[in-house]
Amino acid sequence: MSGALSGLSCLVTGASGFVGLRILQMLLEEEERLGEVRAMDKTLSGRLRHTCDRFQSKIQVKLLEGDVRDAEFLDRCCQGVDLVIHTAAVIDTTGHINKETLMSINLHGTERLLESCVQNNVRYFIYTSSMEVVGPNTRGDPIVNGDEEMVYEGKLGFYYGESKRRAEQAVLRANGRELHNGGSLVTCSLRPTYIFGEGSQFLQMHLDQAFQNGGVFKRTSKKEALVNPVYVGNVAWGHILAARAMKDPDSVKKIAGKFYYICDDTPHMSYSDLNHALGKELGLGVEDRLLMPYPLFYFMASMMELVSFLLRPFFRFVPPLTRHLAILLNTTFTFSYKKIQSDMGYKPFYKWEEAKRLTSTWMDTILLQRKEANKKK
Repeated sequence: MSGALSGLSCLVTGASGFVGLRILQMLLEEEERLGEVRAMDKTLSGRLRHTCDRFQSKIQVKLLEGDVRDAEFLDRCCQGVDLVIHTAAVIDTTGHINKETLMSINLHGTERLLESCVQNNVRYFIYTSSMEVVGPNTRGDPIVNGDEEMVYEGKLGFYYGESKRRAEQAVLRANGRELHNGGSLVTCSLRPTYIFGEGSQFLQMHLDQAFQNGGVFKRTSKKEALVNPVYVGNVAWGHILAARAMKDPDSVKKIAGKFYYICDDTPHMSYSDLNHALGKELGLGVEDRLLMPYPLFYFMASMMELVSFLLRPFFRFVPPLTRHLAILLNTTFTFSYKKIQSDMGYKPFYKWEEAKRLTSTWMDTILLQRKEANKKK
């Protein structure tokens, strides 16, 4: 179905980011007859500029630098656009970013973008959500092969998940809103599981820690705490299929105003064992067990949070470990992609072995850079 988006003008927000850049790349590769592509971010990275330069001879690509909280800027971005893919967000699982900033960007920025879409007659809006809009909750209740019909109750333990949940709700509520020209807005939301692949800041952080730890990944997740990670290329592919489905008269009735989990056939394993699976062919190992039993691990996180609270009147101490992070890393949390397969024809674009190979090759490059830097010291 290459060319299914023929003639459409598309805006990708957060286009310098890990997911946004990959979506932009796949759009340019798989949809050669797009009318125009606009790549928006607060800071335009060198990788983004390089990607756009590669395709300028085939598709008109326009770079837009500005803040998702700036309503006037968003209006300029949306003028003449048919499709918005909204990936721009602040990601925070450690508490480094305060609640006000998270809400202003992730929630209110999304609300302002939706309003700009209505005023500028943008027909289609795809939101990049997260499995963290579901949980894990503060009790650490597990999910095994969860689906879109599942009810999972309990309080979220962190402001990031809350900001994404409320933004997603705003997106789905906006489905069917009357546009300025009398048409109506079509929205949907995609909830990826933990995303890995080339360019992942989280994976690079773990790789740096392993490099400093003698080539061994630190174990922060119990082996039995299974998750089903998803390769970044497959997340991007899901967004392309969602855009195609929105343009199809039969499919759009199924997906309008709905959310979908998106994952792939990466084997279910813990976060720590994923690091090892990606790095073992590079000679990297992983610690056999947690540094301390999980109850003690959780207690230490509680103590760090208490210290942070007590020091708050004097200075801001951000604990390296929190109860939420301890639960997130050690709770079984897996989902099914049957619904997106049924409604959009999704199947992973990249198989596990290829995703692993591509990611490991990138990791090898990072390791070589670290080794070269060490030699120069």
